[in-house]
Amino acid sequence: MTSQPSFPEFFRYWLKLGFINFGGPAGQIAMMHKDIVDARGWVEEKLFLRALNFCMLLPGPEAHQLAVYLGWRLHGYLGGTVAGLFFLLPSVALMLFLSWLAAAHGTTPVVAAVFRAIAGAVVAIVGQALWRISKKALKHRILWWFAGASFVCGQFLRVPFPAIVLLAGIGGLVLARLRPDIFCHREAGSKECVIEEEQHFDLPPLTHVFKVLAVFACIWLAVALPVFAMNGSGAVLPNILLFYSKASFVTFGGAYAVLSYVADAVVQMGWVSEAEVVLGLGLAETTPGPLIMVTQFVGFLSAWNNPGALSQLAAGILGGLLTTFGMFLPSFLFVFSGAPYIEALTSNPRITAALTGITAAVVGVVLKLGVFFGVSTFFPAGQPVDFFAMALAAAAGFALWRWNTGVHILVIVCGAVGAAWSFL
Repeated sequence: MTSQPSFPEFFRYWLKLGFINFGGPAGQIAMMHKDIVDARGWVEEKLFLRALNFCMLLPGPEAHQLAVYLGWRLHGYLGGTVAGLFFLLPSVALMLFLSWLAAAHGTTPVVAAVFRAIAGAVVAIVGQALWRISKKALKHRILWWFAGASFVCGQFLRVPFPAIVLLAGIGGLVLARLRPDIFCHREAGSKECVIEEEQHFDLPPLTHVFKVLAVFACIWLAVALPVFAMNGSGAVLPNILLFYSKASFVTFGGAYAVLSYVADAVVQMGWVSEAEVVLGLGLAETTPGPLIMVTQFVGFLSAWNNPGALSQLAAGILGGLLTTFGMFLPSFLFVFSGAPYIEALTSNPRITAALTGITAAVVGVVLKLGVFFGVSTFFPAGQPVDFFAMALAAAAGFALWRWNTGVHILVIVCGAVGAAWSFL
């Protein structure tokens, strides 16, 4: 039996959650399940799991999208807006401060040593994420081939990330026809393979989707038109808004897949360096909110490094906020437009098969990201091999695997070690 919370109670919960939702997507989803399903009984277990499956189908940050959906389910569009915004706002403020610290004082010896140590920890964090994702996604040897092909295409053939996603989705559909046993379900203690059939549901008219699209197009244009008017200033702000708005529609597979796509693009465009992208992930691990907030750090530094006629601080703040706007506005769009179709989407075996192929390919994408981070951290361009970062990465990896140390705690400890090392 569920209970409907009053709006003030609902509001206070999401306000609090925004300050304590550490732990990345897995930790945030577990926290919402414990609070909303187990402790408060606001939604049923079955509904929560259907919503989670729905969000896994979407590009972008699944934990944030789940928060938006739960808010929508409990208090309509206002509830979804409140839940989605307060899930982000504390992280937005903290990341703006950390971005300024890195940009304005990153060359100070102590600060530089802290950031250098964090970069070493990040390599270990990505390694653990790769292991965790592969265990979940690669449940059949054929899916290992998906991951391997994805890595080769991205690392050596330079195939764009959206093309990898498209090919993996098509591969999942083909695989579902040739090897349906890969997608079957087995009950606990049973070896019988059960392939779920597609169910049929009465769906609302598509006019709902078009109405939501029209509203969000107006919201995006209200921000974009003034930004485009600044094009003559020489800042990269219009390009930042366009790039991250497009990225949010193709970045399936979670934060690490998003970061792999973003890192390749921004480094190639000359907006930021490889080392700055690595640092951004480390700082994102120390703050509450979605891990994908690393993109705000990258957006801040991109504008700070290319301010045009603006001051560096003004350009950086605008670049960071426009990045977050472009990355997260589609999360609200996807949930508000797709929520009425949740049962039909999550029960469609063809969509599930395509998502399985994409998820397997994401393992290869994350491996590519790990190689990118490892090379840029341990073998910085024009500098000697960084044995200090190697040692910290090894120690951080041991702490993660042996004691399952909290990632934000690990990053803070490694930063403290870096500061101490700078004095020595």
